[in-house]
Amino acid sequence: MEKSLVCITATSNKFWKIKVQGNMFIVSYGKIGTQGSINTKEFASRELCWKEANRLIGSKLKKGYRESGEQEGQVGVMTENQFWDLVETAHQKGGDVEEQLEWLVRKLAKKSVIDITKFDTHFNRNYIKSYTSDLWAAAWIIMGGCSDDSFDYFRAWLLFLGKGAYEEAIRNPESIIPNLEKLDGDVPEFEAFLYAACEAFEEKTGQDMENYLEMYSQLSGDEQEQPDLELEWDEGDEKGLQKMFPRLWELYGEDPLG
Repeated sequence: MEKSLVCITATSNKFWKIKVQGNMFIVSYGKIGTQGSINTKEFASRELCWKEANRLIGSKLKKGYRESGEQEGQVGVMTENQFWDLVETAHQKGGDVEEQLEWLVRKLAKKSVIDITKFDTHFNRNYIKSYTSDLWAAAWIIMGGCSDDSFDYFRAWLLFLGKGAYEEAIRNPESIIPNLEKLDGDVPEFEAFLYAACEAFEEKTGQDMENYLEMYSQLSGDEQEQPDLELEWDEGDEKGLQKMFPRLWELYGEDPLG
């Protein structure tokens, strides 16, 4: 359930919205034309949550609030295809990835908090798919070594390439060679993309990362945990790495990026 109410009088120009999801709800409120404030509340059961939500709606209606005319369901419905569309549209919105990411964050910040967390849910579910031994070996060859953090940033760079390139890279890491050649010697890392949704949330609400992570956990149930990974290669076995990815080794084995 979702309700969007407004109170517009000679002395008031306010909005109040509630979104019920499972056994919790999100309330946003403030002056029309501003981002306002956001609160969440969790209950022991769905029944208690709905009871309290309906009580709050009734209370607002008694105080002169009226429905704003927004259609129910118009927010909080970002699909995975829409996630990928946003990522790929961003490529057309700037001359480099930093400008493209700025556009993406601004675009996300105009959406609902639900959609921002949905975007992050799609991001994380796809991002975890790239946590593979083969891709880590490829990153090791490309950059002449690859720490845990560096592998995280490498995978974010991969994901920002878009759906087709990302999924093909998981199947065949050597498929990213044309994208590596566009980097002009820079390392294939994009740490900032990991925080795009959080930055959009901060821009929209004025709240910080701690508030966002708490809300994300409540709304998505996603703990963002990566699976255990046992590497199927040895960083000191150059011949083994060369055999795994001969084209990458030819290009970067002796002359890694960065």
